[in-house]
Amino acid sequence: MHFWARTVNIFSTFHLKTWSRSACQCHNQIRVKPDNSSVVTDGVKHSMNPFCEIAVEEAVKLKEKKLIKEVVAVSCGPQQAQETIRTALAMGADRGIHVEVSGKDYETLGPLQVSKIMAALAKKEEAQLVILGKQAIDDDCNQTGQMTAALLDWPQGTFASEVAFDGDKIKVVREIDGGLETIMISSPAVITADLRLNTPRYATLPNIMKAKKKKIANVKPADLGVDLTSRLEVLRVDEPPQREAGVKVETVDDLVSKLKDAGRL
Repeated sequence: MHFWARTVNIFSTFHLKTWSRSACQCHNQIRVKPDNSSVVTDGVKHSMNPFCEIAVEEAVKLKEKKLIKEVVAVSCGPQQAQETIRTALAMGADRGIHVEVSGKDYETLGPLQVSKIMAALAKKEEAQLVILGKQAIDDDCNQTGQMTAALLDWPQGTFASEVAFDGDKIKVVREIDGGLETIMISSPAVITADLRLNTPRYATLPNIMKAKKKKIANVKPADLGVDLTSRLEVLRVDEPPQREAGVKVETVDDLVSKLKDAGRL
């Protein structure tokens, strides 16, 4: 099985793909560029998107259960994207695919372009299952999995908190606003991982060393017949207004008085 991820993709004979994407680490202090075109990424440490880590872990677990045969990690981006692929390989992925996207194309790379790349690779690798994180923690788009399924015309199980094989079907327990929803889908299919699907393992030092010897293939979007022209334009990026300091009050009457003065009551 193959497994695919936005930075990492995984496949197998019951082909599974998992996609892992890199994102700015959540504790970073993010600054907006002076021209308000984007955020400053130079010198900002990136790591694998947490939801993509969960997707990789699930693919590796499926392989350990002998439900899939191969895990392939895929990433789109500049040269640094290979670091995320190596992380997936250290977690247990078998091989990697680096889709080289850099410069202006990388700056405007969005869910639709990534979905086109993933769909093209899924067809090329004859994958039967694609697993991704449900969203990235920096842009929070939550679109890539759904678009990939649409482009492939495959069934999808989004926001998965449990994945199990039942004969030729895949049972997916989905986290929805009203609780949990259980669905059965046929392969080939696309699954997006939610937070409670699993707890990703730490890559051990021996596995990190082994990952350095695993193969990473390099491809370009043009090799897959994918046009990266964006259909969206970012008009402006602004920092949120600074939060005003709070005011302490001694009594309820003082609180009510201040709320009235502020026009809140």
